[in-house]
Amino acid sequence: MNPIFKMHTRKASFPFLFLFFFVAVLLYLYHYNSSIQVPQSKTPNHFFFHHQNPSLLHHNFSFTVKVLTFNRIDSLRRCLRSLATADYAGDRVNLHVFVDHFHAINGSDALVDGKLEESRRILDLVDGIRWVHGEKLVHYRTGNVGLQAQWLEAWWPVSDDDFAFVVEDDIELSALYYKYLKAIILKYYYDLSNYSPLIYGVSLQRPRFVAGKHGNKLQLDRETRLFLYQIVGTWGQLLFPRPWKEFRLWYDAHKGKGLKPTLQGMVTTGWYNKMGERIWTPWFIKFIHAKGYYNIYTNFLQERALSISHRDAGVNYGKTAGPDSNLLVEQPLDVNIWEMQPLKKLKWYDFCFREVLLWRFVRSYGELGSVLGSMQIQKPVVIVSLYRTTNMMAKNLLCHLEKINTRNVIFIGGKLELIRSLSQRGYAVIDSEKLINSIGSYKLVGSEPSKTDNIMKEILAKSIVVKRSLELGHESWVIDGNFLPLSDFFSELPPDPTCSFFFAKSLEMFFVRKSQLSLKIWVDDFIWKLVSSAASVKVSNLVSVDYKHFAYFARKALEDSGISNVCSFDELRIGVKVGTDMLNKTSLNGSKMVFWSENLDLNSTQRRLDYMEMWLIDEDQSCVSVMCHQQ
Repeated sequence: MNPIFKMHTRKASFPFLFLFFFVAVLLYLYHYNSSIQVPQSKTPNHFFFHHQNPSLLHHNFSFTVKVLTFNRIDSLRRCLRSLATADYAGDRVNLHVFVDHFHAINGSDALVDGKLEESRRILDLVDGIRWVHGEKLVHYRTGNVGLQAQWLEAWWPVSDDDFAFVVEDDIELSALYYKYLKAIILKYYYDLSNYSPLIYGVSLQRPRFVAGKHGNKLQLDRETRLFLYQIVGTWGQLLFPRPWKEFRLWYDAHKGKGLKPTLQGMVTTGWYNKMGERIWTPWFIKFIHAKGYYNIYTNFLQERALSISHRDAGVNYGKTAGPDSNLLVEQPLDVNIWEMQPLKKLKWYDFCFREVLLWRFVRSYGELGSVLGSMQIQKPVVIVSLYRTTNMMAKNLLCHLEKINTRNVIFIGGKLELIRSLSQRGYAVIDSEKLINSIGSYKLVGSEPSKTDNIMKEILAKSIVVKRSLELGHESWVIDGNFLPLSDFFSELPPDPTCSFFFAKSLEMFFVRKSQLSLKIWVDDFIWKLVSSAASVKVSNLVSVDYKHFAYFARKALEDSGISNVCSFDELRIGVKVGTDMLNKTSLNGSKMVFWSENLDLNSTQRRLDYMEMWLIDEDQSCVSVMCHQQ
């Protein structure tokens, strides 16, 4: 066919093809928009943000207010009045009122009649309220179940679009409360660019309580309107459906096995020891701690909130204490309460009200510099390899690092699920394979990624991190995951200032002092020598299994390069090796660390560490304690 004819044929058919393509796209989007189920795409193990066009999402969620009451009719009347007069913007909002029964009474008929009359008055009040916004349901119990069951049995979500806002009867709500919660839901639940499965709900009460003993004071700057904080709020708490379902199943499993919600270092554990199963919050707090979840809180200044507690006499208060805050009213508003920043710009705080830096997940050389820049320059960077460490051992190590308040740590390698979990806890992590790929460093070892084993990846990644740390002015420790620190010996630099490098004889431990000399030595050419040295050695034949690590090859490369200021320290002088002997806690006196051979099996190591009182994780592989260190 003539090329000119072919060209004209294309031109003639182009409008028809464009029109056909445009109609097909419209039909696809219509079908997609009508059938999409948003929360089904939210997988619990995926803590990174989803990126999807929010305009394609539907927002037909159900919203139910759950009012919990017992015998405080005046409190209930005030609560229901505030709910009834709130602005619902024409939306359908359901009201469910749960009335607990009075205790069984072994007394006179007059006493029983008095209790019955009290209950009838409460029921008459609830029956008399005119609720025009949606369904009104009254659940009057046949026996007294208490506050814990009132909360836990109030709701089982029927879908991932089913929300519950739980209020106890001494709560009073601002007329703006619903419009504000709706804005939060649309912003941080349905807008997937601002969604995180780590968020379990929204508290409308004014934040004023730090649950971790010896934690920081709760202080926020005047510009902060929203932030994330782990503690649950019981004075106006919106609950997201999926985390609540997860909690209820977790609660059933733990309580069914006779476990207790004991969490050392928390004020709430003292509450539980005193009040037992009358309260539910210690259970939820234990769950949040195990999962690493967070709650959205507001900061409206002048002690104002959209939900206030009058702290009337009841389970939590022996006598009425009065309002905890000032109710935020619509006029005048001297702050813009509707300003909601992207989720990545909000600050996150743990139970100690210590800021947690999430998403420090390194997958490229550029991200590495940014993450190292977020660390304290006054302390060395501790580079911990997880290549030969199990999930349980890594999480036990994490508890010990928190105990000694060492957070200048960056974890490298290991299973993706594990490093994601550590990143969720606020620790910096490195996906070593992606880091290496980002700078084409496989060329250094002369082989493709599929042909490069984990040892080579580990050595290369550690070398890159040490180099970047030196460039940013950090000292560096490089260490394996088969150790537990007894003190922050990382900050106690080796005493001999003439030595730029220190290594252990039979342990993966290497120290790099920051200096112009170290930076001059640790360049790309040296990294190539280090990796080439490792690649040229048939480790299984020539080197003992205990020497298959970065420190051995780094020392060898330094010596081969004629570097003289390389020193060694005897790890047995600073630490205790877990072996055949069953050591105890007194055996650790004067030691700075405990370590063990990679060949020691998990059960044996765990048993020995437990005997030494160094096994600090529970059945959820979560720390048994919350350890606060004031900043």
